[in-house]
Amino acid sequence: MVTSRWTTAPAPPQAVSARRRGAVLERAILDAALEQLSTVGWNGLTMEGVAAGAQTGKAAVYRRWSSKEDLVADALQAGLPRFEKAPDVGTVREDLLALCRQARDAMFSRPGFALRSVIHECDPVQVERFHGVIFEGVVEPTTKLIGEIVTRGIERGEVRSDAANGYVLDAIPAMMMYRSKISGSEWSDREIEEMIDGLMLPLLLSRDA
Repeated sequence: MVTSRWTTAPAPPQAVSARRRGAVLERAILDAALEQLSTVGWNGLTMEGVAAGAQTGKAAVYRRWSSKEDLVADALQAGLPRFEKAPDVGTVREDLLALCRQARDAMFSRPGFALRSVIHECDPVQVERFHGVIFEGVVEPTTKLIGEIVTRGIERGEVRSDAANGYVLDAIPAMMMYRSKISGSEWSDREIEEMIDGLMLPLLLSRDA
């Protein structure tokens, strides 16, 4: 039997590429947007750079998102960590410390760096486009969990009965975001303890505690 010397060999595995579609491609584009935001920032992010990072064409990005703002809003919404359960360590101090550490870690995750680049670099009009994402994805969940911790403290008689108000509950996220932006604070464990002991506990604790 004679074997043809011209038999075509199968293509090497690396020459075969599956074309991504639908949710898989969208996830790759959103991940690439977060990566760009966390490395080159808002001002350095381009739709072309996102397409290159996702290993797709620019047209595939523009078919789904007509603007950089729309793409970034969806990337942040998809990537920001979810805070769903308040720590329950046993005292309001320890619960707040644990929650603040979680918030700090989220701020310095890749989505957190992406969010900070938006807050720090966007002009007021652009930031308004992300107001809903920031409020619903970060501020509202955090204040909700702080409220749960404070309410538990009230029920234990550890926290004064009128402490669960909006001004008190806003203090931690406002302070963390303000000092992160203005002072470049990275919120070490020591800084978190100083904030809880010097700011929050005087606001919260019952005079009889």
